[in-house]
Amino acid sequence: MQDEYRTVARAGVHETEVNRSRFLCALAPAATEQEAQDFIATVRKEHADASHNCWAYVIGADASVQKASDDGEPGGTAGVPMLQMLLRRDMRYVVAVVTRYFGGVKLGAGGLIRAYGGAVGEALDTLGTRTRRRFRLATVTVDHQRAGKLENDLRTGGREVRDVRYGEAVTIDIALPDADVAPFRAWLADVTSGTARFEPGGEAYGDA
Repeated sequence: MQDEYRTVARAGVHETEVNRSRFLCALAPAATEQEAQDFIATVRKEHADASHNCWAYVIGADASVQKASDDGEPGGTAGVPMLQMLLRRDMRYVVAVVTRYFGGVKLGAGGLIRAYGGAVGEALDTLGTRTRRRFRLATVTVDHQRAGKLENDLRTGGREVRDVRYGEAVTIDIALPDADVAPFRAWLADVTSGTARFEPGGEAYGDA
């Protein structure tokens, strides 16, 4: 797994105009290829009267899925430059749809490439990006007497507390950067006098 990746901060639309043609770039995070395709279908339906709805998406922290469509524009002048812009910006788990309303002036191949790639770049600048980092999930089990202070120490120390469950003991789900696992175990043993139980789990991505 990649240690971290970047994705779009939020879904949104940014409009640019080139020689009277309107280019509306809709961006959205997409956790799966199906989510990306559903977003494309939604935009196409909303702009069914547009000249073109070209798209590109990158799924996977390692960019394992990369697809693009020119949607009737000359081959390689729309979807590919859109995809290249996403990759150049190191974007992952993201889908882009650029809707073009033709303004009567032909742009030529070079003009189209610049317009479609540029629309994605400007949309990323406007909507912003965020970094997601790989974390190790873990469970800490501690007695009720120590639980309140421990949870408080975790939160004030900037640890990501994902869940707290109360039973015979208190179970706290946390997420740690891999490099912090060993120091955290030592700290946990120290602050709980060795009474807390630490169980490492799987891996997940969270905001860096």
